[in-house]
Amino acid sequence: MTVSVFDLFSVGIGPSSSHTVGPMRAAARFAGELRSLRVLDYIDEVHVEVYGSLAATGAGHGTFTALLLGLEGLHPDTLEVDEMERVVARQRTDRRVRLGGTHLISLDEERLIKRPLTVLDYHPNAVKFRAISDTHGDLLESIFYSVGGGFIVSEEEKNRPPEHEGSSPFSFSTAAELLTLTEQYRLAVSDVMMQHELTLRPEREIVKEILHIRDVMEQCQYNGMQRTGNLPGNLNVRRRAHTWHQRLRDEDPDKSPEHAEDWVNLVALAVNEENASGGRVVTAPTNGAAGIIPAVLHFATHYTTAGREDPDDVALRFLLTAGAIGALYKQQASISGAEVGCQGEVGSAASMAAGALAEILGGTPQQVENAAEIAMEHCLGLTCDPIGGLVQIPCIERNAISANKAITAARMAMRGDGTHRVSLDEVIATMRATGLDMSSKYKETSTGGLAVTVAVNVVEC
Repeated sequence: MTVSVFDLFSVGIGPSSSHTVGPMRAAARFAGELRSLRVLDYIDEVHVEVYGSLAATGAGHGTFTALLLGLEGLHPDTLEVDEMERVVARQRTDRRVRLGGTHLISLDEERLIKRPLTVLDYHPNAVKFRAISDTHGDLLESIFYSVGGGFIVSEEEKNRPPEHEGSSPFSFSTAAELLTLTEQYRLAVSDVMMQHELTLRPEREIVKEILHIRDVMEQCQYNGMQRTGNLPGNLNVRRRAHTWHQRLRDEDPDKSPEHAEDWVNLVALAVNEENASGGRVVTAPTNGAAGIIPAVLHFATHYTTAGREDPDDVALRFLLTAGAIGALYKQQASISGAEVGCQGEVGSAASMAAGALAEILGGTPQQVENAAEIAMEHCLGLTCDPIGGLVQIPCIERNAISANKAITAARMAMRGDGTHRVSLDEVIATMRATGLDMSSKYKETSTGGLAVTVAVNVVEC
């Protein structure tokens, strides 16, 4: 069973895939179920209970806003930022929601029930919806879990394979299986992933959609470089990408290799500043880690021979390889900060980017696997402790640091022959075990680490 690249890389809005994108999808799905049952017009109230990490950092992560948007039938992959702002302004003025896009009910963020200390068994990110009619009683109750990367699982689905996973002659669940496929068919990692995707959709559609993902990543970094002022929230974090871009553009108009690291830092910062402000972003594989893969892809496009000769082909192979590695983390461990800490977000993204860059540099599948392993090995134990519950500190700079870590991991792997002592499968298993052992205060609850060491005047969570 292999997760599709189009599930790992999906267009959404910031600041969090698990706390914004996932909840919006869950709410939209609940609204869709009500419409399918043809009971929208009978509903007088909707009770929403938010549990665990979703409740603990929901204010800073835009969770509660996302839930109300989703109840109107809006989806993160198609919602434009200007439309989102208009709907949010209306909801806050009227204190009402157009359930399913049509049926008005009284509901606002204050009436959502937050239970940060209650964690349901399946996952720390959970939300329960209950639709009530004054004349017919309870019409529908549903529980959803936001399990990272924008993925959602319903209470009924949690014990069966999710629909986004598919089986094909080229499917794989472990890095060992992936390497076996590359050897059996004499293919690169990207080719194996492409062959699997071809069992799900036509090649023309695959290429078109992957390049669209690349384009959205580039538009996101462009938007981040244009904006000025402070990021939303009480931390008053100043945007840096705009000023950095102006200075770097003047200092390095021809993108010389000596400034490569500066450009990588800039792209990562720009994407994550845009994400932190609720902008349009690609989950890669999460929003909190969304800057790493675009930054390393920028390096692959501008500072490698292959990238300069054919940037579209490089983007295609890069994202397919990254998707193959990301599928391993999604299937064998977790990409959810609320479940395993930031190692599951930034660590997974760095691993994906490192392996992808190694392929672009001409690495063998063994070197690709080695690069991915190196990057994650040195992210083990990374905690998720956002100050004020906002995806800003340490998240934004951590993306830039980890993008450069991914480049270093790829270069180290390319100096070897692909043989190494620790396998990618072993490091993924270690990451999962480390995450399970990690205290909950270091898993996206803002109750430990920097979140409590650094004083803020008004806590967002």
